Amino acid sequence: MSDELKKYLEKSVLCWLATADASGEPNVSPKEIFVYGGNNNILIANIASPVSVKNIASNPKVCVSFIDVFEQQGFKVKGSAQVLKSGDASYDSYLAKLRELADERFPIKGIIDVNIEKTASIKAPSYFLFPDVSVEQQVQNGLKTYGVSRK
Repeated sequence: MSDELKKYLEKSVLCWLATADASGEPNVSPKEIFVYGGNNNILIANIASPVSVKNIASNPKVCVSFIDVFEQQGFKVKGSAQVLKSGDASYDSYLAKLRELADERFPIKGIIDVNIEKTASIKAPSYFLFPDVSVEQQVQNGLKTYGVSRK
């Protein structure tokens, strides 16, 4: 996993997990508790993900995307996922990593372990339309557009 991908993974507040069932019916859902697992994998807390879990059981191919909303760039990761439960190998050490982000108030029912097979950067179309715009200008434009400020 590249350092740049890790950087965006760490500073993104949501990721989106795309799955498909055995017949190919797609599903995408936001996930807020996720970390780099340390073994070319991404760990995602299963807090309220019954459709994602069901889909992974029949079709382990997934796509995870995450971006910095103000920079308007990030990454798309494709790979194979498995759902780990208490008692499975690595579960306790992976749970400890996720608990660094979320305490016991978040009911982690399992861990979606995504083995990274392919990565690609994601950039907003404005990066291609206006190639002279810097990342900082992109951030400032986003802050202005959405009427927010960064601390």
